[in-house]
Amino acid sequence: MRNIKAIIQYDGKDYCGFQRQSKQGSPSIQETLEKLLSQAFHEKITVYSAGRTDSGVHALGQVINFYTKSNIPLEKIVPVLNHRLPEDIVFSKVEEVPLEFHARKCALGKYYQYHIYNGQQPTAIGRRYYYWVAQTLDEELLRRGAKLLEGTHDFRSFCAKGTSVKTFVRTLYYIRVERQDDWWTLHFYGNGFLRHMVRIITGTLIDVALKRRSLEGISIALDGKDRKLAGKTAPPQGLVLKSVYYP
Repeated sequence: MRNIKAIIQYDGKDYCGFQRQSKQGSPSIQETLEKLLSQAFHEKITVYSAGRTDSGVHALGQVINFYTKSNIPLEKIVPVLNHRLPEDIVFSKVEEVPLEFHARKCALGKYYQYHIYNGQQPTAIGRRYYYWVAQTLDEELLRRGAKLLEGTHDFRSFCAKGTSVKTFVRTLYYIRVERQDDWWTLHFYGNGFLRHMVRIITGTLIDVALKRRSLEGISIALDGKDRKLAGKTAPPQGLVLKSVYYP
């Protein structure tokens, strides 16, 4: 038995998210991969991921692993799979790892980016990969709001309702704000993220930057542990999983 670790990219626009879904509808990344891998390796393959990205969310550095009895050479796996995959899913790299490696359980941290276009009019190209905010954002307020969310907190207020986890405590090592003219990128690096957490934080920071919400409101949301105290969930198309970190 071999354990194969892979870094993959995907455009999430036409998928219902990473995780396999029981209901019919748009395909998931997981079921698309499992179907293709099972065909390529002539055995039933189950794919494990570092994170279950939501419907419409993209990835440049998603990490998966799967077990196989196949002896196909490692250097042939990427070209064989990319030849069979749809154009919006790509294998970037594969390596053989110890059998005990698990893409999610072994991860120490994840790095996401959220892209915002803050122009008066939208652009004709690239709408699948950013959130358009027409009103002028206050950069200083956004940066100050981001600082309040850094560190170890109970992020219950910044998590989708109905999420079942052992703890809502997570550590955000940083939220960095990068701006180039009308293009903004929010960089999130943490030890783990709750469902919709990055998008809810982004929506809350946008509210602060538009002066719809006070800076004090962020602290109130953290302390209150109630989803109603945080801002709206920013749309998925601006979010990209960039990297996953391991020991």
